[in-house]
Amino acid sequence: MTFNELHLNEKTKKALQDIGYNTPTPIQEKAIPIILEGKDLIGQSKTGTGKTASYSLPIIEKIETSNKKVQAIVLCPTRELALQVAEEVRKFLKYQEGIKTLAIYGGQSIETQIKMLKKGVQIVIGTPGRVMDHMRRKTLKLDQVKICVLDEADEMLNMGFEEDIETILKDVPNGRQTVLFSATMNPKIMKITKKYLKEPKKVKIKAEELTVNEIEQISISIKEAMKSETLMRLIEVYHPQKAIVFCNTKKRVDDLIEILKRNHIKAEALHGDIKQSGRERIMKKMRNGEFQILVATDVVARGIDIQDVEFVLNYDVPQEEEYYVHRIGRTGRNGNKGRAFTFVVGKEKSKLQSIKKYTNAKIKEGTIPTLAQINKIRKNKAIQKVQEVIDEKNFLGEELLQELLQKNSIEEISKALITILYGKPKEEKQNKVTIKTKNGEIVKLFFNLGKKDNMKIKDFVGSIAANCGIQGENIGKINILDKFSFVEVPGEYVEDVLQGMKGKQIKGRDCNVEIANR
Repeated sequence: MTFNELHLNEKTKKALQDIGYNTPTPIQEKAIPIILEGKDLIGQSKTGTGKTASYSLPIIEKIETSNKKVQAIVLCPTRELALQVAEEVRKFLKYQEGIKTLAIYGGQSIETQIKMLKKGVQIVIGTPGRVMDHMRRKTLKLDQVKICVLDEADEMLNMGFEEDIETILKDVPNGRQTVLFSATMNPKIMKITKKYLKEPKKVKIKAEELTVNEIEQISISIKEAMKSETLMRLIEVYHPQKAIVFCNTKKRVDDLIEILKRNHIKAEALHGDIKQSGRERIMKKMRNGEFQILVATDVVARGIDIQDVEFVLNYDVPQEEEYYVHRIGRTGRNGNKGRAFTFVVGKEKSKLQSIKKYTNAKIKEGTIPTLAQINKIRKNKAIQKVQEVIDEKNFLGEELLQELLQKNSIEEISKALITILYGKPKEEKQNKVTIKTKNGEIVKLFFNLGKKDNMKIKDFVGSIAANCGIQGENIGKINILDKFSFVEVPGEYVEDVLQGMKGKQIKGRDCNVEIANR
């Protein structure tokens, strides 16, 4: 089934095409026809299944544009969800005039909300507490509501909104349509449904339908200080045209944007402080391929509808399991393959276990790409670029070549151009010492920390593994003495350790690493 087969108006269908909605999710396919028929509905599905469109698309069909009164109300547990739902509804309304929507929630000036309500709003999305505030002030009248939606009803009840919800439901007309969505069906939910829903139809999405099969999910255990460097390495390995990096805070987003731009990576930020017009401009730029990396917070996660996102990276482990679903759902869309990376620091491993349980997903353990891998990739890309030009015989710059030949040999010119194209190997650029080792050679490294610093073998192994992307099994003999220690590593990892441990600490102590005097 496609959205074209559902009984939606042409303007809505056009908006859906613009944002890449072609095929309904299971919950949308089952719920939309029922709600369009005007029947009450109980939908049991987890977040991330597309339930917002399941109720908001039918709501749009039911709105009378000539009537400027509130005709639909959606109750959400948090202001973040209310904002996300309102933003999604506005996207569906892209080509329709005369329908206004408003999110009302605590934390925003109630006077501003009152002003908007007075202008005329047909769809209100709000948290129970703020909806009740407006009802008490008589600034929100629900006497013409045709449809009432309880989104994430179990979460609202867990937060203690049971009494508020009942008060609101009593205030809307008896003849209204009621739709309830919940991940679980506990006794409190059943009490609400029996009391306020009339002969509801039930739609349940099975757990296996929630699994995102097209997304390869990878976790990387890492030290906080190594995150930005690892992101750069992943970008160089996979070279995405479009990728999204999620952070937990606005400050983290802004800080990371600065790091990316300093490394000459085209990136844009998206978070709650950016106005709707700004978000639309950024989305348009990303769709047009004007930048590589979008760095965003969870507040806008569900509003990101971009096709062909090659990978999503959780720079921070999401604070809620459901956010993980929202985030990784931005890749692997419309049958395409996708990748999702998650950086995991220390005790966050327990959060990752909760996410695995919640999503029933296989998240495999990955490693930080080594500098040796990065340089091999860069070399292969350079060779490929040169070979493509040779194969196509698409040569330019004959005059420039002749000038260079007056002072240089063809071999020197070739080497110089390849150096410009390839760049110096990363370890040579960032370390003055270049290590030449034979295959299988073991190199002893000197660490300035020892027994007096309360160092243990596991401290060295853990720090090297996290900061340098080297698995513990590849670290050799460790000899801890009173004031310093020796750690043996295979020759191919020496530069990774020297660079990865540069400026780092172990157990709060500044670490200095050198090649031991042979």
